[in-house]
Amino acid sequence: MNDLPTTSADAKSNTRLRSLDIFRGLTVAFMILVNTPGNDHAYAQLCHAEWNGWTATDLVFPSFVFILGVSLVFSTRARLARGESRERLVLHALRRTVILIALGLIVNAFPNFVLHTWRFPGVLQRIALCYLAAEVLYLYLPRWARWLLAPSLLVGYWLLMRHVTVPGFGVPGVDVPLLHPDKNLAAWLDRRLMMGHLYEGTRDPEGVLSTFPALVNALCGVFAGEWIVAMREKPLRLLRGLLGCGVLCLAGGELWNLSFPINKKLWTSSYVLVSVGVALLLLSLCYWAFDVLQLRLRWSRVLIVFGGNAIVAYFFSEIAASALWTWGVGEGDAHISLQRWIYNALFSWIPSPPLAGLAYSLAFVALCYLVVWILDRKGIHLRA
Repeated sequence: MNDLPTTSADAKSNTRLRSLDIFRGLTVAFMILVNTPGNDHAYAQLCHAEWNGWTATDLVFPSFVFILGVSLVFSTRARLARGESRERLVLHALRRTVILIALGLIVNAFPNFVLHTWRFPGVLQRIALCYLAAEVLYLYLPRWARWLLAPSLLVGYWLLMRHVTVPGFGVPGVDVPLLHPDKNLAAWLDRRLMMGHLYEGTRDPEGVLSTFPALVNALCGVFAGEWIVAMREKPLRLLRGLLGCGVLCLAGGELWNLSFPINKKLWTSSYVLVSVGVALLLLSLCYWAFDVLQLRLRWSRVLIVFGGNAIVAYFFSEIAASALWTWGVGEGDAHISLQRWIYNALFSWIPSPPLAGLAYSLAFVALCYLVVWILDRKGIHLRA
């Protein structure tokens, strides 16, 4: 049986990490920033890699999945310490999973709700599935089994994508290029299961098969959370451990990239290692600054507010962005979207197109912050 706390004696180890709240807030704020460009001339690091490779933008989503794994440890231990049963926690996780999936489906369909092309996968759907699976595994699997499962999922996904024949196309790397956008096993499976309901027509970046390696990001967050709980009384040793693991994961991912390319849209195993490595390094930096040195910088409050309602901030940003892109002003040839009208009116005077686009994105982030700030003032916090 898993060694989880069942009494209030563990209350101290279950207290929230300021650094984790700030890291979560930074992640969701950056996610909103890169998802709402003002124009088509964004800086390279604010765009996703076209296919193989990675940018700072490609690390945002997996960092959020990693953070939910860390948070899961603290929230689950706290609830168990208050006397709640494992079964009740699973029901709680199921309810939150259903809510997240429903929100994700609304995001996909808004504002037109065309049912015959309604996209089924999505960001919130992946977060929901990873959260539920990580919660169940944390509650019912012993630590050694979870440590065995994580690399098994990465190796298993590599074997499937690298060596299994793709029906109708052949063996990857032999009959078709390795990780061909449309002729890989993940894309083939998504077309078989959800054709007509995929983000990119013939494939989806949050498809079925790539959810399994994405779960490893959450499990690695769980491992980090357990390490933090065990070592909080020895912060320097904890920092060295987090930093060392971060460097090892980052190096391992780059090495694996030589035979299994880093690819966010397919969530390859090398991508998992790189994203986990960067997340560990960023968590280490935040932990050192805000929990060890206990810095209380004014701007950090902005990130804490974002982190306190991360899902609300993301959901509002997607709905608002869709509305601005879909709804318009003017008639005939003069008809333009609200997004374009706002950009032309307020930001087009900036001579540098990338800087103008960034200014628009920052203004949109500020709007989202206003929403979650109001919720924070009312004491409302809805976390993933």
